[in-house]
Amino acid sequence: MDPQRIVLIQGHPDATAPHLCHALAQAYADGATAAGHEVRQIDIAAIDFPWLRSQHEWELGLLPASLKPAQADIGWAQHIVLFFPLWLGDMPALLKAFLEQVARPGFAFAAEGSNPFGHKGLTGRSARVVVTMGMPALVYRWYFRAHSVKSLERNILGFVGIAPVNETLVGSVEQLGEEGVAKWKRRMHALGAKAG
Repeated sequence: MDPQRIVLIQGHPDATAPHLCHALAQAYADGATAAGHEVRQIDIAAIDFPWLRSQHEWELGLLPASLKPAQADIGWAQHIVLFFPLWLGDMPALLKAFLEQVARPGFAFAAEGSNPFGHKGLTGRSARVVVTMGMPALVYRWYFRAHSVKSLERNILGFVGIAPVNETLVGSVEQLGEEGVAKWKRRMHALGAKAG
């Protein structure tokens, strides 16, 4: 496999202490770097940016200067990996606010003919979504039908042309213990090595 350009987006909103999401992202980065891939990382909790509050602002406002490097990294990447914990059944609000800001018209999509969303600006990129959660992953996948992850994959990533999108659901995180965490870190390291 040719070396890939990979951006890791850390969506855990708590920057005060390391969490499982951070350990998984670092394991992925280590595996990717060791295999010769180029890796950049975006830590959303470390970026100060305003939240969008109107359609007008989203369509016609300027991207905040603090988010320009992140948007540039997404544009640079061939493969995007998002890490986040499941909060109230969905991605944390800070991650959603980040995606709303960077996925603006003119970057993530553009008009084509009479269709204002006709051109998908991030076509040619693949993605993986890594989600940690307290409930068993099978319960989330089969009982709740992984609704929030599916929405992210279809309504955000797929909408701007990112495909394929794969997912890794890490459930029952409070019961993992050291051995369970180590197992997931090995899995992430292997995925990073193959830019998967």
